Amino acid sequence: MSLSREDLWSLEQYAEERENFRRQIIEHKKNRQVFLGPHATLYFEDALTMKYQVQEMLRIEKIFTAKEIEEELDAYNPLIPDGNNWKATFMIEYPDAEERRIALAKMTGIEHKVWVSAGDAPRVYGKANEDLERSNDDKTAAVHFMRFEFDTNTVSALQGGVPIRIGIDHPELPYDVLIAESVRQSLIQDLN
Repeated sequence: MSLSREDLWSLEQYAEERENFRRQIIEHKKNRQVFLGPHATLYFEDALTMKYQVQEMLRIEKIFTAKEIEEELDAYNPLIPDGNNWKATFMIEYPDAEERRIALAKMTGIEHKVWVSAGDAPRVYGKANEDLERSNDDKTAAVHFMRFEFDTNTVSALQGGVPIRIGIDHPELPYDVLIAESVRQSLIQDLN
């Protein structure tokens, strides 16, 4: 699914809807995040989370022309799952700026080490930063955009209720977690 201009509120309409929509989004996102230890989180995106992002950008930037709205949609639509994948924002989170700088320097390549496992199937590693490179030889970025692409057998297994594990295979931040049933149910909706 992609968002179109018809899916959005005007700036005036959004001003009226914003408070209720914001509460809805906060509740929705609770079942779309997976904590990967104390310093990393995957925030899984979908059409609703992207609608919120676009509406907020239009509000903040006071964007109202058709051309500018289309540019925002073009930027955010690629982050919406399309039926055989999950798309997520991977964030490495350290509140202290100096601690974060030191940690990111040790985590080069971590964005290629985040994985999803469906039951006994092999791990599916996220394809990171397809829009632009966010890391170099000296450090990784604190934010990465990922796509987990599934074949038809894995989609069937996920829809069939197999347990889902998500983790990181990086020596500086290794982690492996069985996701909660509420999160699994929310993510399965992206595969329809």
